[in-house]
Amino acid sequence: MKNPLHYQLSKYDCGPTAMLNAMSFLFEREEIPPEIVRNIQLYSLDCYSKNGEPCRAGTSRMAMMFLSNWLDGFGRATRFPLSSQYLSGKAVRIGDESLINDALVRGGVAVVRLFYGVEHYVLLTGLSETYIRMFDPWFLPEGTSEFSAMDIEVTLAHPNAYNRSVPIACLNREETTPYALGCMEDREAVLLFNENTKKTAQNTIEYFI
Repeated sequence: MKNPLHYQLSKYDCGPTAMLNAMSFLFEREEIPPEIVRNIQLYSLDCYSKNGEPCRAGTSRMAMMFLSNWLDGFGRATRFPLSSQYLSGKAVRIGDESLINDALVRGGVAVVRLFYGVEHYVLLTGLSETYIRMFDPWFLPEGTSEFSAMDIEVTLAHPNAYNRSVPIACLNREETTPYALGCMEDREAVLLFNENTKKTAQNTIEYFI
Protein backbone atom coordinates (compact mmCIF):
# COMPACT_ATOMS: atom_id res chain seq x y z
CA MET A 1 0.00 0.00 0.00
CA LYS A 2 1.31 3.44 -0.91
CA ASN A 3 0.86 6.45 1.37
CA PRO A 4 -0.39 9.81 0.08
CA LEU A 5 2.48 12.26 -0.27
CA HIS A 6 2.73 14.71 2.58
CA TYR A 7 3.43 18.36 3.32
CA GLN A 8 6.22 20.02 5.25
CA LEU A 9 5.55 20.83 8.90
CA SER A 10 7.47 24.12 8.99
CA LYS A 11 9.00 26.73 6.69
CA TYR A 12 12.29 24.84 6.64
CA ASP A 13 11.79 21.10 6.07
CA CYS A 14 11.02 21.03 2.32
CA GLY A 15 14.23 19.04 1.69
CA PRO A 16 13.59 16.03 3.95
CA THR A 17 9.88 16.12 3.09
CA ALA A 18 10.61 15.93 -0.65
CA MET A 19 13.05 13.04 -0.10
CA LEU A 20 10.57 11.11 2.06
CA ASN A 21 7.89 11.73 -0.55
CA ALA A 22 10.19 10.20 -3.15
CA MET A 23 10.28 7.02 -1.05
CA SER A 24 6.47 7.04 -0.71
CA PHE A 25 6.03 7.47 -4.46
CA LEU A 26 8.49 4.73 -5.42
CA PHE A 27 7.73 2.07 -2.79
CA GLU A 28 4.89 0.48 -0.88
CA ARG A 29 4.66 1.55 2.74
CA GLU A 30 5.51 -1.97 3.91
CA GLU A 31 8.71 -2.02 1.82
CA ILE A 32 10.41 1.13 3.13
CA PRO A 33 13.22 0.35 5.63
CA PRO A 34 13.10 2.52 8.78
CA GLU A 35 16.83 3.27 8.35
CA ILE A 36 15.96 5.34 5.29
CA VAL A 37 13.38 7.39 7.20
CA ARG A 38 15.79 7.94 10.07
CA ASN A 39 18.76 8.97 7.95
CA ILE A 40 16.84 11.34 5.67
CA GLN A 41 15.76 13.20 8.80
CA LEU A 42 19.17 12.89 10.45
CA TYR A 43 21.26 14.25 7.57
CA SER A 44 18.98 17.11 6.45
CA LEU A 45 18.14 20.53 7.98
CA ASP A 46 21.86 21.16 8.45
CA CYS A 47 21.92 24.90 7.67
CA TYR A 48 22.14 27.75 10.18
CA SER A 49 20.32 31.06 9.82
CA LYS A 50 22.17 34.37 9.66
CA ASN A 51 21.54 34.65 13.40
CA GLY A 52 23.23 31.31 14.06
CA GLU A 53 19.99 29.40 14.65
CA PRO A 54 20.26 25.71 13.74
CA CYS A 55 17.98 24.22 11.05
CA ARG A 56 16.38 27.57 10.17
CA ALA A 57 17.99 27.83 6.72
CA GLY A 58 16.85 24.44 5.48
CA THR A 59 18.99 21.77 3.84
CA SER A 60 22.28 22.38 2.06
CA ARG A 61 23.45 21.11 -1.31
CA MET A 62 26.20 19.19 0.49
CA ALA A 63 23.62 17.38 2.62
CA MET A 64 21.57 16.48 -0.46
CA MET A 65 24.67 15.15 -2.21
CA PHE A 66 25.55 13.10 0.88
CA LEU A 67 21.98 11.75 1.14
CA SER A 68 21.96 10.76 -2.51
CA ASN A 69 25.26 8.90 -2.11
CA TRP A 70 24.12 7.27 1.14
CA LEU A 71 20.82 6.08 -0.37
CA ASP A 72 22.57 4.62 -3.40
CA GLY A 73 25.12 2.88 -1.19
CA PHE A 74 22.38 1.60 1.13
CA GLY A 75 20.56 0.09 -1.85
CA ARG A 76 23.68 -1.71 -3.05
CA ALA A 77 24.82 -2.88 0.40
CA THR A 78 21.44 -4.24 1.51
CA ARG A 79 20.09 -5.25 -1.91
CA PHE A 80 17.15 -2.95 -1.36
CA PRO A 81 16.04 -1.98 -4.92
CA LEU A 82 16.83 1.73 -4.60
CA SER A 83 19.31 3.70 -6.70
CA SER A 84 20.16 7.40 -6.55
CA GLN A 85 22.19 9.84 -8.63
CA TYR A 86 23.13 13.43 -7.75
CA LEU A 87 23.14 16.02 -10.56
CA SER A 88 24.39 19.60 -10.54
CA GLY A 89 24.93 22.54 -12.86
CA LYS A 90 24.12 22.16 -16.56
CA ALA A 91 22.95 18.57 -16.09
CA VAL A 92 19.86 19.90 -14.29
CA ARG A 93 17.41 20.88 -17.01
CA ILE A 94 14.20 19.71 -18.63
CA GLY A 95 14.27 18.83 -22.32
CA ASP A 96 15.68 16.53 -24.97
CA GLU A 97 18.50 14.26 -23.72
CA SER A 98 17.87 15.42 -20.15
CA LEU A 99 18.62 12.93 -17.39
CA ILE A 100 15.59 14.25 -15.51
CA ASN A 101 13.29 13.56 -18.47
CA ASP A 102 14.79 10.10 -18.80
CA ALA A 103 14.22 9.37 -15.10
CA LEU A 104 10.57 10.49 -15.17
CA VAL A 105 9.76 8.51 -18.32
CA ARG A 106 11.37 5.39 -16.86
CA GLY A 107 9.33 5.50 -13.64
CA GLY A 108 11.81 7.35 -11.45
CA VAL A 109 11.52 10.69 -9.67
CA ALA A 110 13.64 13.79 -9.21
CA VAL A 111 14.03 15.94 -6.12
CA VAL A 112 15.08 19.38 -7.40
CA ARG A 113 16.02 22.69 -5.85
CA LEU A 114 14.16 25.61 -7.42
CA PHE A 115 12.72 28.97 -6.47
CA TYR A 116 9.45 29.66 -4.72
CA GLY A 117 10.13 32.93 -2.94
CA VAL A 118 13.33 31.33 -1.62
CA GLU A 119 15.30 28.25 -2.64
CA HIS A 120 12.95 25.32 -2.21
CA TYR A 121 12.90 21.54 -2.76
CA VAL A 122 10.08 19.77 -4.63
CA LEU A 123 9.50 16.31 -6.08
CA LEU A 124 9.03 15.78 -9.84
CA THR A 125 6.98 12.67 -10.58
CA GLY A 126 5.98 12.80 -14.27
CA LEU A 127 5.77 14.83 -17.44
CA SER A 128 3.94 15.46 -20.70
CA GLU A 129 5.15 17.31 -23.79
CA THR A 130 4.71 20.72 -22.17
CA TYR A 131 4.12 20.16 -18.43
CA ILE A 132 5.91 18.67 -15.42
CA ARG A 133 3.91 16.92 -12.70
CA MET A 134 5.25 18.04 -9.34
CA PHE A 135 4.49 17.50 -5.68
CA ASP A 136 5.35 20.70 -3.84
CA PRO A 137 5.50 20.08 -0.07
CA TRP A 138 4.30 23.65 0.57
CA PHE A 139 0.53 23.33 0.95
CA LEU A 140 -1.79 25.54 -1.09
CA PRO A 141 -5.57 25.11 -1.38
CA GLU A 142 -6.96 23.96 -4.71
CA GLY A 143 -7.92 26.79 -7.04
CA THR A 144 -5.27 29.18 -5.68
CA SER A 145 -5.08 32.14 -8.07
CA GLU A 146 -1.44 32.97 -7.26
CA PHE A 147 -0.14 31.31 -10.44
CA SER A 148 -3.05 31.88 -12.84
CA ALA A 149 -1.02 34.18 -15.11
CA MET A 150 1.75 31.55 -15.36
CA ASP A 151 -0.49 28.64 -16.41
CA ILE A 152 0.46 26.68 -13.27
CA GLU A 153 -2.31 24.43 -11.95
CA VAL A 154 -2.73 23.71 -8.24
CA THR A 155 -4.65 20.48 -7.64
CA LEU A 156 -5.48 18.21 -4.69
CA ALA A 157 -6.97 15.50 -6.89
CA HIS A 158 -3.81 13.33 -7.07
CA PRO A 159 -2.51 13.01 -3.49
CA ASN A 160 -0.32 9.99 -4.31
CA ALA A 161 1.41 11.62 -7.28
CA TYR A 162 1.33 15.42 -7.71
CA ASN A 163 -0.28 18.69 -6.61
CA ARG A 164 1.10 21.05 -9.25
CA SER A 165 1.21 20.97 -13.04
CA VAL A 166 3.96 23.38 -14.17
CA PRO A 167 4.94 24.40 -17.73
CA ILE A 168 8.38 23.07 -18.67
CA ALA A 169 9.34 26.53 -19.92
CA CYS A 170 8.75 27.87 -16.41
CA LEU A 171 11.21 25.42 -14.82
CA ASN A 172 13.97 26.03 -17.36
CA ARG A 173 14.19 29.76 -16.59
CA GLU A 174 17.41 31.06 -15.06
CA GLU A 175 15.61 33.80 -13.14
CA THR A 176 14.28 33.58 -9.57
CA THR A 177 10.64 33.45 -10.68
CA PRO A 178 8.27 30.84 -9.14
CA TYR A 179 9.31 27.26 -9.95
CA ALA A 180 12.35 28.31 -12.00
CA LEU A 181 15.45 26.13 -11.64
CA GLY A 182 17.48 29.34 -11.65
CA CYS A 183 21.11 30.03 -12.46
CA MET A 184 22.59 27.10 -14.37
CA GLU A 185 25.74 26.90 -12.23
CA ASP A 186 23.76 26.60 -8.97
CA ARG A 187 21.26 23.94 -9.99
CA GLU A 188 20.96 20.55 -8.32
CA ALA A 189 18.76 17.46 -8.47
CA VAL A 190 18.63 13.97 -7.02
CA LEU A 191 17.32 11.19 -9.27
CA LEU A 192 15.84 8.14 -7.53
CA PHE A 193 14.59 4.81 -8.86
CA ASN A 194 12.88 1.69 -7.62
CA GLU A 195 15.01 -0.80 -9.53
CA ASN A 196 12.15 -3.33 -9.55
CA THR A 197 9.82 -0.99 -11.43
CA LYS A 198 12.37 0.98 -13.47
CA LYS A 199 11.62 0.82 -17.19
CA THR A 200 14.44 -0.38 -19.44
CA ALA A 201 15.53 1.43 -22.62
CA GLN A 202 13.35 -0.98 -24.63
CA ASN A 203 10.34 -0.31 -22.40
CA THR A 204 10.92 3.41 -22.79
CA ILE A 205 10.87 3.22 -26.58
CA GLU A 206 7.64 1.24 -26.41
CA TYR A 207 6.23 3.86 -24.02
CA PHE A 208 6.80 6.65 -26.54
CA ILE A 209 5.28 4.62 -29.39
